[in-house]
Amino acid sequence: MSLMLFKLPKAHKKNSSSGSSSPTSPATRGNNKRSASWTDYGTPPNAAWLHEKIKFPAKTHVTKVASKLPPTANGIIYLPGAEDKYYEDSDQGPAFRQRRHFYYLTGANFPGCAVTYDLHKDHLILWIPYTDPRTILWYGRTPTLEEVRASTDVDEVRYVAGVNRYICASLTPGASIYVLHPDQAPQLESPKGVVQIDTHSLRPAIENARVVKTDYEIAQIRRANAVSSAAHRAALSRLSRLGNERELEAIFAGYCIAQGAHTQAYPIIAGAGPAASTLHYDSNNAPLKPHQFVVLDAGCEWNCYASDITRTYPIPGSFSVEAKAIYHAVLRMQRECVERIKPGVVYSSLHLHACKVAIEELLRLGILHNGTKEEILARGTIAGFFPHGLGHHVGLEVHDVSGRERLLLDSKGSLGPAGGVKSARCRLSPSKRELVLPETLAVMFRDEMKEGGGGDGQGKGVVQMQKAKRSAGGGRQRLEEGMVVTVEPGIYFCKEYLRAYFLDVPYHAHFINKKALEQYWDLGGVRIEDDILVTKTGYENLTDVPREIEEVLKVMNPS
Repeated sequence: MSLMLFKLPKAHKKNSSSGSSSPTSPATRGNNKRSASWTDYGTPPNAAWLHEKIKFPAKTHVTKVASKLPPTANGIIYLPGAEDKYYEDSDQGPAFRQRRHFYYLTGANFPGCAVTYDLHKDHLILWIPYTDPRTILWYGRTPTLEEVRASTDVDEVRYVAGVNRYICASLTPGASIYVLHPDQAPQLESPKGVVQIDTHSLRPAIENARVVKTDYEIAQIRRANAVSSAAHRAALSRLSRLGNERELEAIFAGYCIAQGAHTQAYPIIAGAGPAASTLHYDSNNAPLKPHQFVVLDAGCEWNCYASDITRTYPIPGSFSVEAKAIYHAVLRMQRECVERIKPGVVYSSLHLHACKVAIEELLRLGILHNGTKEEILARGTIAGFFPHGLGHHVGLEVHDVSGRERLLLDSKGSLGPAGGVKSARCRLSPSKRELVLPETLAVMFRDEMKEGGGGDGQGKGVVQMQKAKRSAGGGRQRLEEGMVVTVEPGIYFCKEYLRAYFLDVPYHAHFINKKALEQYWDLGGVRIEDDILVTKTGYENLTDVPREIEEVLKVMNPS
């Protein structure tokens, strides 16, 4: 495996390959008599831009990490990289996946490495394995010392066999070795004096550093979005000719691979009808028809950086009255939340706003009744239809680290008191989507009302709520320039979930019109998700996939 490092061009416009003869454009692939190519089903990103290389900014990243350590920190940061793994009782194994904290400090995406950083000397060394020629015969070569030096701006590159000797020689009495986990500490034979192994300081330092992305990281996430966006358009353009969920998955994954993105950031979700109401559906093997909607939640990685995009498409090529109404509701939720993004906004206030819009729309449709928007939100009943958080950070993980504060949930993994839904279900929340309980939503709304929050994420009440959460050790995060977050509202009709926790609970059932609900069960759900970069004065949407109804239908039904 080789290091793949890329550079953002001085000026890049979305779909910059349109109308040009890029190396991957149809104009350069011969005459009319040819077989179909993956690029025929969507405008591919400009290949020269996509694959342009620059050095990985390892020194910039490690300097950020060092600045987050305690002021008295003294010694060496040490991280081992990941090794190849094998399945039990097998000579085969999963695809290699580098440890993300290690990658953040090195840019090295192959096994058997380590990294050290001398805090006093400001000296960063990447330690790589020597590859025996017999290994090359069977498995290929890894980058040489010279190739690694050319691809990442570490201070030195050495062979990993010497790392323990280096640490022993470099440590001074009383210095510490900073590691992520106790089992990752180096095995030193003859250190100078007593060596302290610090297993507490490094992880929060790295995670705090990773929250706000560097220019290089933004460039990689932008590329992942460009490939994934084109793959979504390719899948949408083919949908009318497909018969099974697995075909959507195949088109999306195949398109990404054809562009050079071999890895998906998470398992592809292609769920039609009621399956669209399962948040982490992964069977992808059911017929599309006679259902109305299919949710395609899929995003590739580029150079280890993730993308995360969701669209909900009308399988028949048109929207029924009910389908159009729910789609419009979710589109409004997403559009209004995205428009509110700017530095200083408390992200949880955006979730509340999405809930308010959802209530307004479901009241208009008669699915909710017998109460005002405020009464329904005070009970948290809307959580039955919008049961997950509005979004999360995106970076080296699809659900990236959030640092000292959580973007939406508190440090214990929930927005508030865990009532109504049993703890066994709450354990699902640390996954790609976080479970939002009705009791939690009610607490958020009461806090906003009591403190006089204006719903824009910057009111006096929101500021006071933020301070209170910080003092309690939790905290709901304010957006900062350079963060990349998703905005992914949804409305779902999961029959089992609604019946068990809402329709059978009198104070929730009071607000839900069971008769009106019958018209919507087969829709399953609608989710729309984009990756949003927080800029100095607002935001930039990194995702470029049709979401307006007219745009979706135009791609599905070209004239």
